[in-house]
Amino acid sequence: MYPAMRLLRLGSGLLCTGLGFLGIVLPVLPATPFFLLAAYFFARSSPRLEQWLLDLPRIGPSIRAYRAGLGIPRRTKWWATAIIVVSILLSAWRLPVPAARVLVIVLGAIGIWYILRRVPTREDVLARRDPNDLPDLPG
Repeated sequence: MYPAMRLLRLGSGLLCTGLGFLGIVLPVLPATPFFLLAAYFFARSSPRLEQWLLDLPRIGPSIRAYRAGLGIPRRTKWWATAIIVVSILLSAWRLPVPAARVLVIVLGAIGIWYILRRVPTREDVLARRDPNDLPDLPG
């Protein structure tokens, strides 16, 4: 891999980790998506930092469960959707250019569609799986 790409991925992983930790304390910023992105970037740039992230007691199990194909909990999906809707409404309300409003609404709608339709819901996946074939899940 090119050194510049490794540095870019490492920097992206560190940025996402920082945003994830901010998301733990700020009620409007979701933490889980940033930690998932950080794990992705660290897997491609720093195995040591990836392992550190996976070893964090409150974060690692969620990343492992997502990687195992379990998706995210239904409650997290609905919180993420609600935050996107509020963000879209506030952004569209504040933007003076109508084309920018439409763009924000369209991009937000794509994000909502992706979360609701393409990201697996943990409860649905677990209901379809063999109970003897499940990884340890976070509480």
